[in-house]
Amino acid sequence: MIDSAWVALSLTERIGGKTLRALMAHFNHDTRAVLAADVEMLRQVPGIGPKLAERIRSINLSQVEQAIPRWQDKGVQIITENDPAYPNQLRASAEDAPPTLFVRGHWRPYANKRVAIVGTREPSDEARNIATNLGMTLSERGYSVVSGLAVGIDTVAHWGALSFSGSSLAVLGSGVLNIYPPSNQKLANAIMRSGALVSEVHPNASPNASNLVARNRIITGLSDAVIVVETSVDGGAMHAARFALAQGRPLYTFDSPASGNRALLANGAAALHPDLRDLPF
Repeated sequence: MIDSAWVALSLTERIGGKTLRALMAHFNHDTRAVLAADVEMLRQVPGIGPKLAERIRSINLSQVEQAIPRWQDKGVQIITENDPAYPNQLRASAEDAPPTLFVRGHWRPYANKRVAIVGTREPSDEARNIATNLGMTLSERGYSVVSGLAVGIDTVAHWGALSFSGSSLAVLGSGVLNIYPPSNQKLANAIMRSGALVSEVHPNASPNASNLVARNRIITGLSDAVIVVETSVDGGAMHAARFALAQGRPLYTFDSPASGNRALLANGAAALHPDLRDLPF
């Protein structure tokens, strides 16, 4: 049975995995006790300031309880941290692993062969071809491709995996019932037929900059390795690279003139050949 109080807490702004675990430790793992606590009691928990305490006090649990069956009717699976369906690989990846995941599609929590493919939204023709071939090759070798459903590299990597009748995971910076970008609705539908859409935010949430960055730690946390196909040094894929290094994931890229690729190679990322002859998976 889903703990609606846990879900409500995990959807509260500024409550991530680390803070929610601190609350659980302080209140003897009783989510209802957290919601019943006054501001003074809440502020005894490390990381809980006055504003966050007030946010917790203002949680409308009834609203969440009513929403959960509506989400489920639309195909949303709610996976909390203590659920057996929560991926151990992600749980162990960082102290800020998401306390709740919202999933649509075919969720395979125990799949242990996943590779993330990420990169720029405006790829060169060569990078686009590489990402497509990567998706196809990895799928052929039994790997699930993890990416972020963004236009550009993410899109062609997902399609590459699906073209071989493989599976893919798309980690969203929006809710799983609010596909972003809308132009990838067809791709999202295709992914759900053999893989899944995953998000940590409210199922109807719109994307924002912080969520789009934060989802990168889930992309890398779910994966055995991370491949940055092409990116500028200030591109979003660099967030995935940083999370991969922090989580101890092998990081790969290609010898490209793109500024991000140059920076990654200079800092120890392994280089892959464009024809994938040295793909180590």
